[in-house]
Amino acid sequence: MTDILDDAHLHLARDPVMAGLIERHGPLPPLSPAPDRYAALVRAILGQQLSVKAASSIAARLELATEHDPARVLALSPGDLRGLGLSWAKVRTVRAISEAALSGQTDFAHLNSLPDEEVIAALLPLPGIGRWTAEMFLMFTLARADVFSIGDLGLRRGLEQFYPGQEVGELIRGWSPHRTLAARYLWLARI
Repeated sequence: MTDILDDAHLHLARDPVMAGLIERHGPLPPLSPAPDRYAALVRAILGQQLSVKAASSIAARLELATEHDPARVLALSPGDLRGLGLSWAKVRTVRAISEAALSGQTDFAHLNSLPDEEVIAALLPLPGIGRWTAEMFLMFTLARADVFSIGDLGLRRGLEQFYPGQEVGELIRGWSPHRTLAARYLWLARI
């Protein structure tokens, strides 16, 4: 199997536990950056704490009503957004993201040119966006290769399950510069 692994998988396979997860689940395809970062962040917010089916339904209604246009989102009243299925907290966050996109407070088109911590700093002022959301944005919207969200409960449980008693900081540093791939294997192994 090692002859079909790319450099990232080979790097992680130096860790015996990761080698076993790679063997069990096979090589994972690389992530691709999302072309519309604003829309991706809105979809991520809509998906939090909901089933995939419910989140997809709400996202489809919002897209139909707004075509991922922040001005069209803001043209809808908060009540209209609630009527599409958003909770009040998500109404607040989606409107704040839309305002930030329109005002230029958050330049979604150029976030990919910023270092990870600057992307996080650009997103954290938005209501409803915490470090975990910003790290997921780095991983799955910007397709950054070296992000590990220690605040993610699934990843913490994966570390406890597969690396009991090990010093976590040193372990995670050892996966660099492919920590996103390591996280994906831990999530996959926990499903």
